[in-house]
Amino acid sequence: MADRSLRGMRLGAQSMQSEEGVTFSPRVSHTYLCAHCGRETVMVFSAEAEAPEEWECKYCAHTATLLVNSQPVTVDHSDEKVARTHWDMLLERRTRAELEELLEERLNVLRARRGQHKIGA
Repeated sequence: MADRSLRGMRLGAQSMQSEEGVTFSPRVSHTYLCAHCGRETVMVFSAEAEAPEEWECKYCAHTATLLVNSQPVTVDHSDEKVARTHWDMLLERRTRAELEELLEERLNVLRARRGQHKIGA
């Protein structure tokens, strides 16, 4: 049994398949400029893929913009939705005066309940 074991192989670390006969798809490099740190990031994409207008800068993690003919592309953010918070949704249902009134009622209930329970009684 010991004679048949595979010695010197790391399982999963290396592929036993060669790159013979493999044709790679065409690649295109796109450059992104970060407005925050001023550095350029070069990313390689498939020639068939459409390059995104923005990419995360690999140096400072801010948003970098695609360069076309050494000029940054203008990115249109008008169609993006702004996230609504819980406070925004609450203000859609009630006015500020109603919220103040509800808060005062709840505080009065809590104060009354706190006065009923005596420590040690």
